[in-house]
Amino acid sequence: MSFIRRLKAQLERPREDRPFGSGWLSGGGALLAGLTAAAILAVMYFPGLFSTPDLATVITPAHLQLLLQVVLLLGYAFALVSLLLSRDKILGWTALFMIVIVSLIGTPDDGSTLTAPLYFGLDFFILNVVFLGFLFVPLERYFPQDNDQTVFRPEWQEDMFYYLVSSLMVQILTFLTLMPSNLITGYINMGPIQEWVFALPFLVQLFAILVFSDFVQYWVHRTFHTIPALWRFHAVHHSAKHLDWLAGSRMHFIEIAILRGFTAIPMFTLGFDPAAIQAYVLIVYFYSHFIHSNIGWNLKAIESTFATPRFHHWHHGAEREAIDVNYAIHFPILDRLFGTYHMPEGRWPKRYGVAGEQVPRGFVKQFLHPFTKKKLPEPK
Repeated sequence: MSFIRRLKAQLERPREDRPFGSGWLSGGGALLAGLTAAAILAVMYFPGLFSTPDLATVITPAHLQLLLQVVLLLGYAFALVSLLLSRDKILGWTALFMIVIVSLIGTPDDGSTLTAPLYFGLDFFILNVVFLGFLFVPLERYFPQDNDQTVFRPEWQEDMFYYLVSSLMVQILTFLTLMPSNLITGYINMGPIQEWVFALPFLVQLFAILVFSDFVQYWVHRTFHTIPALWRFHAVHHSAKHLDWLAGSRMHFIEIAILRGFTAIPMFTLGFDPAAIQAYVLIVYFYSHFIHSNIGWNLKAIESTFATPRFHHWHHGAEREAIDVNYAIHFPILDRLFGTYHMPEGRWPKRYGVAGEQVPRGFVKQFLHPFTKKKLPEPK
């Protein structure tokens, strides 16, 4: 068995084969620390290439230096514990090797002066995975909807790669997101409306953004399901057969650009306060991961008002009753109004994915899939 396959096999071991004290948890933590340390080092050496400007103003080189030291110390500790406890020590040795290499390379004296017109958000990826991982992984472990699903469930590496690509391409995605709004404001004078909207109380603005964006997103989302050419892009997102906080990242680049571009129009053309827009972005940042997550909380008290994991899981269900339902992201009332609401009492979907498994596996094949000639049956 090749090294990569052995490493993957260890990460994906069933829960019953890796009880507490087996060294698996410490080995996985050490490997995460090693990968994180390597990514931080790349950001420190090439800040102009791998740093997001907005994050770079908040996270200084001194912060990165401190973070790297903490991550390396944790990595060394976890690796040693894993080596002491594990029978198959591949996780511990791999992590220790990575951590030693990063330590030997060391940090730059004053950082790189490299500047580039195009940057890749590696720091954004690190922040996303570490922060959201520490938030959602324990919640999914102790409050699971599917008790048998593990962190490293089937196809986790594909979804992680989608997460990496969308984070690295944050500059291009931001440009494409803002382009429709910039075109509209460039040709239409929205001054009076913008002044009136800007003067509204903060909470009113935030609620309005949530409502307007969800209304637009509902119809864009529904259009992706009803127009065959667009469905081929959206089918990539629905090809995930296991839902968790990471699964929502599986989206075709073209769909991300279209969906975000249309959703952003109300926010950036009506004159909302940037603080209200930032608050909305923060809410969506957590909420989009939450509704895809493998969290089985009983949220019946709020299900009729707010989208929940069970509500959105039914949108991803592969059963006939789950086809073309629950398009809203925030407010299920939109699905009630337009006849697409579906919430069976106390039940979750039994399986997920695109019926018939017509979508290929792998990032490259899925990226090319919408452009192939092979016909993909539409949802009925």
